[in-house]
Amino acid sequence: MAKRVMILATDGFEQSELTGPKERLEKAGFETVIVSPQDGEIKGWQHDHWGDTVKVDKTVDQVSAADFDALVLPGGQMNPDKLRMDENAVGIVKDFANAGKTVAAICHGPWLLIEAGVAKGKTLTGWPSIRTDLKNAGANVVDQEVAVDSQFITSRKPDDIPAFSDAIIRSLQDAKVSEPA
Repeated sequence: MAKRVMILATDGFEQSELTGPKERLEKAGFETVIVSPQDGEIKGWQHDHWGDTVKVDKTVDQVSAADFDALVLPGGQMNPDKLRMDENAVGIVKDFANAGKTVAAICHGPWLLIEAGVAKGKTLTGWPSIRTDLKNAGANVVDQEVAVDSQFITSRKPDDIPAFSDAIIRSLQDAKVSEPA
């Protein structure tokens, strides 16, 4: 059975930050599952305008961190801002972190690490406008294309997607496969 990766997103996700890692993970042999607070489809944001829609595979109330090997949190400003206001979405981030599973966040995605209370003491990066938030949450903030601190993988922007995706793939290569419930 292929290792499973949850991609948690909602309307306003930065399109390339969802589709880029998704494609690279699938090409590497991993199963990806799009999870959102809403069912149906979610709409991406592409630079400065609305982008394409993506089909939601499961809603947050239909999944558990136990069913997955890793969590990917795409950025975009709107997406993580909406998700950090959703109690179930924040709970999923906490569950992955508490289980010691890979949690990967890019751009504004690390806002969810702050909201879940798991940023303190971690070396993280993100979009420049959230670095003060990360610092205020107790993270050691760096400006590099990918920061890996044990189970946490963070990146700054769409240009970092190849390094971000490669770090996720490396982290999954030795991870134990989760059995779906």
